Amino acid sequence: MHLRLLPFALSLLAGSSHADLLKDPQWQAWLDAGKTAELSRAAQARVKVQPDDDQAAVALAMTAVDDNDAARLEASLPALLACADKRPQAICSYALGRVYGQQAMTASVFKMPGLASKTKEQFLRAVEQDPQLFEARSGLAQFYLMAPGFAGGSAAKAKELAADVQPRQPEQARLLRAMLAMNDKDWAGAERELAGVKPGEDRALVRELRGQWTRLGFEFMEQKNLPKSRGIFEALLRDHPGHAAGPYGLGRVLVEMGQPEEAVKALERARVLDGAERLPIDHRLGQALLAKGDKAGARLALERFVQNKRANPRNVESARKQLAELG
Repeated sequence: MHLRLLPFALSLLAGSSHADLLKDPQWQAWLDAGKTAELSRAAQARVKVQPDDDQAAVALAMTAVDDNDAARLEASLPALLACADKRPQAICSYALGRVYGQQAMTASVFKMPGLASKTKEQFLRAVEQDPQLFEARSGLAQFYLMAPGFAGGSAAKAKELAADVQPRQPEQARLLRAMLAMNDKDWAGAERELAGVKPGEDRALVRELRGQWTRLGFEFMEQKNLPKSRGIFEALLRDHPGHAAGPYGLGRVLVEMGQPEEAVKALERARVLDGAERLPIDHRLGQALLAKGDKAGARLALERFVQNKRANPRNVESARKQLAELG
C-alpha cells in the first residue's frame, strides 16, 4: 500500500495500552472525540504560562495532525524536538512520528522518502523508550505494512513486532496479528483475532479494537459482503453507543443495501457523537438523502460538507460534483 495512506490508517487505530497520551482526562477525552478546537485552546493557554510544557506540545501536535493543518504541523516541531531530544519521552517521539507521517502525505516525491525515514525513526524510538505504549507499536506496525520498501516498509518486520509482545501483552499481540491478517487479506483470520481480544477496562485497547473492527467492517463492505459488514457496524453501535463509527458505518452499508431512509437515521445519529468530526458524515448523509429523494436536504448536507476544512479533498470534489448536478 502507498505511503500516502499511512496517516489515515493511523488515525483509525489511535490508542495506547496502559497510558493515555495526555495525562489530563479532559484533554484525552477531547483528543479521543476529535474535538481539536477545545484541546488546542487549552494547550495554547498552558503554553503561555509554561512554554516548555511537554503535554501541551503533544496536544498541539496531535490537533494539527487531526486537522491536517500544514502550518500548525510545522509549528509543532520545535517543541516536540526539544522534548524528544532534551527530555526523552515516548509520547513526544510518537507525536513526532505522527507529524512527520502527516507531512509525508502531502510531500513531493523528493521530500517524501526523508519524511518517511523520520517517521519510522521516531516510532522506533517511542517503542524503545516505552514498550508499553501500544500506540507507538501500532503506528510502527502500520508504517512497516503500508510504506513501500524503498521507504522502509517491511511485512517481515511488522510480524517481528507482533511476535515481540508475546506473552507479555496477549491482547496487544492479538490486535497486531489482526492487523497483519488484514494486510494479507485474510479477513476470516482478522475477524477471529479481533473476536478474541478482551480489552477489559483498558480504554486505550478499547479504542484500538474499535478502530480495527471499523476497518474490517469497511473491508467487508468493499467486498459487497453487506450482511457481514452490517453485523459488524451494528455490534459497534451496540458496544460503543457514544461513538460515531458504528452508526456511520451502518449508514454507509444501508445505502448500499437500498435502505436510504434507515441510512439517513443512522447517519443523523452519527453526526452528534464522539469521533464525528473525523468522518465524512455529511457527504454520506447527502448521498443517502439523494437516494431517498430529498434533494433539498441533500443540498444542505453537501454544502455543510464542502465547508469542512478537515474533509478529504477527494470527498469534497465528489460532493461539489453532486451539488453542481443538483443545480
